Amino acid sequence: MSLNSVAAVESMQDLDRFDTIIDARSEAEFSLDRLPGAVNWPTLNNQERHEIGTIYKQVNPFEARKRGGAIAARNIANHIERHVLGKPREWKPLIYCWRGGQRSGSLSLVLSQIGFRVSLVEGGYKAFRAALVADTTRMAASFDYRVVCGATGSGKTRLLCALARCGAQVLDLEALASHRSSVLGAIPGVQQPAQKAFDTRIWDVLRRFDPGRPVYVESESRKVGNVAVPIALMAALRQGPCLNLVLDNAQRVALLMEDYDFFARDVEAFCERLDVLSELRGKEVVTAWKTSLRLGRIEAVVQDLLACHYDPGYQQSMQRNFAQFDKAQVLLPGGRSPAAMDALARTLVEKTSLPIRRD
Repeated sequence: MSLNSVAAVESMQDLDRFDTIIDARSEAEFSLDRLPGAVNWPTLNNQERHEIGTIYKQVNPFEARKRGGAIAARNIANHIERHVLGKPREWKPLIYCWRGGQRSGSLSLVLSQIGFRVSLVEGGYKAFRAALVADTTRMAASFDYRVVCGATGSGKTRLLCALARCGAQVLDLEALASHRSSVLGAIPGVQQPAQKAFDTRIWDVLRRFDPGRPVYVESESRKVGNVAVPIALMAALRQGPCLNLVLDNAQRVALLMEDYDFFARDVEAFCERLDVLSELRGKEVVTAWKTSLRLGRIEAVVQDLLACHYDPGYQQSMQRNFAQFDKAQVLLPGGRSPAAMDALARTLVEKTSLPIRRD
């Protein structure tokens, strides 16, 4: 039997050495956030956990433990039959629950009695979460960020993707948040992660970066849809040197038509999203945009949105929020295409002469 208790900080540093990371909490707890790469083997599922909690409060803890023990034993047996029978003796799992208590302890004990080398996170997810927040704060200040700025539709995300293809270190906050950041940035059919899950995604990316190499990131506001960038990370990004990506208006409109093509396919969804701008731009303006959309004048509406909503105040916002924006290198890609962005990314990564200008 081998059952090893691992401190949360230690497990954070060694996550990749375990063969399987097992979350013994309920499905609902797992869906909100979990350790990176974890699989869900509930000792008690959602309904069972509620049932045992009710018995604990309305009857007494002893009766709850008896009932919970019977259910947990059946669930653990099912997990072993489904997932463990084919595992070799050398298989090394890391197991946790909410506070490292009975749910993970029961599963860990059975697996260790079988003969597997099992590790259990001390303090469970709660301790891991506290360590993750502290570690994110530490890591946030340790990187050389290159902040890709640019007006809406200038291709910032495309450049980040091109940089990643070139092997650069890229922190794509919009991808991690499953949102395109603007008021129209919700992606149809895609749910954003919970705040804790967003934090975990960021930490999991940062921990893999080399502090000796630059990290490219977009000039986000603190809120990306319904989730917020950690304060320490946001503060570090706002101090980084800036790269100002510039496309002409025609290219910007064309890029937005490509990247937001789902709005062209569903005009009514586009109209519904525009309602969020009624307070800022006025109901008459929004109604006029909706009328144009229903008449098929989508490009004209996109152009108007840039001119009337997105572009006003952009320069002031960047200067207010990003300390080095006034010294930004202005990058001029040869167009919005992936090939053009790849070419620009190569020059950045190779640190050769850049197609830049200074205003």
